[in-house]
Amino acid sequence: MRKIVLFVFNGDPICFIHVLLNAIDFAEKGYEVKTVVEGSATALLPELAKAGHPLHRLWEKAKDMNVIEGVCKACAHKMGTTQSVLDQGLPLLDDMSGHPSMSAFRETGWEIITF
Repeated sequence: MRKIVLFVFNGDPICFIHVLLNAIDFAEKGYEVKTVVEGSATALLPELAKAGHPLHRLWEKAKDMNVIEGVCKACAHKMGTTQSVLDQGLPLLDDMSGHPSMSAFRETGWEIITF
């Protein structure tokens, strides 16, 4: 089985929707998929949790499908969204000086795609 991890750094909702769509598409086609939310994308998380947000349902679907691996701890702290991450039950990832390590994924056979 192919393993794909999507790292989303870009906080533009137009970019973020493509990450979610691709994660769901990969999962529905049998890929093992993880998504790591990094950089300015962490600022979107409180808004995505709101039922009225245009991406809320897609975000919830991705979480329900377990394709969200977690959120960069350092970036969530910098963007002031740590509490929202915790409230949503998402893991904070910090194995590389407070940030998620791409090499840890590569070392275990994951293909990395960045947005």
